[in-house]
Amino acid sequence: MSRKQLFQSGTLGELILKNRFILAPMTRISATVTGDVNPMMTEYYKGFARGGFGALITEGVYTDRAFSQGYKGQPGITDSSQQESWKKLIHDVKSEDTKIIMQLMHAGALSQFNKFSSETCGPSAVLPKGEQMAFYHGHGGYARPKEMTREEIKAAISGFVEAAQRAQDAGVDGIEIHSANGYLLDQFLTDYTNLREDEYGGNVISRVRLTCEIIERVREKVGKAFTLGVRTSQAKVNDFDHKWQGQIDDAKIIFTSLAKAGASYIHTTELLATAAAFNSGNAVASTSLAGLARKYSDLPVIANGGLNSPDEAVEMIKTDQAQFVAIGKGALAAPDLPNKIQRDEQLPEFDFAILTPIADIKKSEINHA
Repeated sequence: MSRKQLFQSGTLGELILKNRFILAPMTRISATVTGDVNPMMTEYYKGFARGGFGALITEGVYTDRAFSQGYKGQPGITDSSQQESWKKLIHDVKSEDTKIIMQLMHAGALSQFNKFSSETCGPSAVLPKGEQMAFYHGHGGYARPKEMTREEIKAAISGFVEAAQRAQDAGVDGIEIHSANGYLLDQFLTDYTNLREDEYGGNVISRVRLTCEIIERVREKVGKAFTLGVRTSQAKVNDFDHKWQGQIDDAKIIFTSLAKAGASYIHTTELLATAAAFNSGNAVASTSLAGLARKYSDLPVIANGGLNSPDEAVEMIKTDQAQFVAIGKGALAAPDLPNKIQRDEQLPEFDFAILTPIADIKKSEINHA
């Protein structure tokens, strides 16, 4: 496969994308104090659309006015004002022949700021590992969460469903359920953060149940023809080294379950998962989490994680481990990355200073875009 084939159209659920490049979701904490989209956010996203990306996945958007908000400056989709504020951004992105998918997120125990609650919640009252992220206004360790009651779990599910309806009404092309990186749904999936003894705890089938129920309920709300994806990972923002205990066996159960629940695609966040990492006699010499998602779900897969090199992106697609690649840091360095690759221009290196001291959107990024 040549690089030119990265610019062939591809199908993601019911969406036809003009190429295989997708903007990865990145927390940029630049919304108003009320969680509304502001003009700088609109210009920021529009810059990536002008830069040639086939689709953009938004930063994680909080889903309810209880426990879901994770960061100061995070946008929400919990009321009519927030919903209305997304419309111009969505319109401007789509006017560039670029699709836009809204990622819906519940921070759970990793919440660093929530204007609606003074406490955090999770599947169990387990203190999260690590420290809060300073460039997202965090300081010190995480709070110990309260264990969610059944009613609070039901409320969280309803939050995702209602947020999905608002996002669809605002005009997005698709929804992505955030079940990765250590946030609430991943907390339910993770063995050491989920000590429950009810139907949401125990083996991996039970621990993935909440994500599947949310996919099922959102699917009922948005309809069969609407693109509905799910993001998964092993590593977390507070635990980079975590791996699923069951390795490939867990991967098979998780990805099969997500597909059966009604997902249109799966978005994975670790590029390489070697046979040593996936300690199984059935492991191939070298594969990826994306490849396992593709194998066991038979759905389109978006691969994310260090795929800024066009040749690496080509290899993932050539070997059918993924159909699309999501670019994060490389896109911050070059908002027009797809256009640069198409013109065979050199790509700039990512400068972490973009995200310091606070990882909000800078005026220089808008001018760059």
